[in-house]
Amino acid sequence: MLYDDIADPESVTDEELRAEYLSELTAVIEAVGVDAVADATDIDRETIAAIAAGDEPTIEVSDAAAILATDDETPPEDAILLETRDHLLMGMTTAVLDVDTIAAEMDGMDAKQIQQKIEGRAPMTLAEFSRLNRFIASRQR
Repeated sequence: MLYDDIADPESVTDEELRAEYLSELTAVIEAVGVDAVADATDIDRETIAAIAAGDEPTIEVSDAAAILATDDETPPEDAILLETRDHLLMGMTTAVLDVDTIAAEMDGMDAKQIQQKIEGRAPMTLAEFSRLNRFIASRQR
């Protein structure tokens, strides 16, 4: 799940981590069905079908949470989002990282953007989440 710990962040790339998350989404879509996921979420059917087909469309973490939440054995969307954000914040605390330190390592995102994304005040793509999550995890020792 999005908020699970990364066992060995040094052995996985951002892209591989994103692919793992997409694989989780694919499994849920296959189990629940493309139409059922589309009916239960605000995500367009084409995006859901693309994920199910193994494509890698740009998708936000909120959409990933919505897809995951369609599985009866998964927490609701809002709980997934809160847990995901909490996971990043707790990781930052454990690794003693602030947004300025993270921004120095992240091309294309400044400290304000990172803070807004982690807090849920700005949308975060699954690719951005993968980068942030792996980076934070790599600094936890």
